[in-house]
Amino acid sequence: MKKDQMLSRRKALLVGSAAVLGAAGAAGTARLLAADPAPPPGGPSPNPAAGAPQTGALRPSAYRLRPIAGHGPVRGTAARTLVRHEPFLRIAGRGPTMVLTFDDGPDPRYTPDVLRTLKTHDVRAMFFVCGAMVAESAENRDMVREMADEGHIVGNHTWSHPLLTRLRRSAIRSEMERTSEIIEKTYGERPGWFRAPYGAWNRAVFEFGAELGMEPLAWTLDTLDWQEPGARTIERRVMRGAAPGVVVLAHDAGGDRSQSVRALRDYLPRLLDSGYHLTVPWRQFT
Repeated sequence: MKKDQMLSRRKALLVGSAAVLGAAGAAGTARLLAADPAPPPGGPSPNPAAGAPQTGALRPSAYRLRPIAGHGPVRGTAARTLVRHEPFLRIAGRGPTMVLTFDDGPDPRYTPDVLRTLKTHDVRAMFFVCGAMVAESAENRDMVREMADEGHIVGNHTWSHPLLTRLRRSAIRSEMERTSEIIEKTYGERPGWFRAPYGAWNRAVFEFGAELGMEPLAWTLDTLDWQEPGARTIERRVMRGAAPGVVVLAHDAGGDRSQSVRALRDYLPRLLDSGYHLTVPWRQFT
């Protein structure tokens, strides 16, 4: 699917996907993600005061949540795996912990600006990429490698951003598997996280995700930035919805995301100044 076509498709499916996501939200009080352990006495805090950049390289444990599952990618038909029945919607952490996520990329028009802003504030985020976007150019694949190299999580958002609940099982698996394969080919690691386009989940999606070694993640706070409401409106939505455990949904592709980029530049330092610890889950399971 072309980048700008995702926008009109998303609008057409908004009503249906809202019902699916609402059902997930009702069950969202199930298991939550485990949080970072407290820093050792006298040790550095994983959330620098007022968002001040830390000096030196961060260890993974300094900014990533612990894995929530004890399984990895399935190896062989006899392997047993844990299948979820609902996506995770939020995280559980010590203190005000939040996760920023960006869908539909990478896009050379907007993703580099998002990465630069995150790097400026020494923050890691999750990028749920579409396989077709990754395959589109060498430049896009370089961006995926940059995401991984800088400590961000690269997640699976299907190959072409379809409504999975309307596809046959074989097509669902192809959409997910091809994307995991190109991510692995791009930077050497298969994704450990998956997000269904439009928030539309069903049994097959959860089963194939588990078989491919991925955990399902939805969101708590939707910025609705794909509606292009203006950077200030996006910023207000994030700040009003900010709370411990919140997973923020934004986009770095799929349409004109200039407002999303400008909003990030404004709300990210405000979140840090408010004491929020912006973190990501582990990329690998143990």
